[in-house]
Amino acid sequence: HLVLSESTLYTILKRLEVAKMLTVHTLEHEGRLRKYYHITELGLRRIEEFKSEWAEVMSIYQFVTKEDGIQ
Repeated sequence: HLVLSESTLYTILKRLEVAKMLTVHTLEHEGRLRKYYHITELGLRRIEEFKSEWAEVMSIYQFVTKEDGIQ
């Protein structure tokens, strides 16, 4: 179970924006500013890279825990 505070989430979103993995549009709605995020092509490519890296990490984890008898 993962819990993120708003400040942590917005820090992550800002880093993704700076890295050009997200675009952000601000619009006013009922007197309040709202931010709308859209993933870029670069962001989509990074997700695919991450999924590949994650599969490798999980493979190593499964090998290690299997050797230790932990399932």
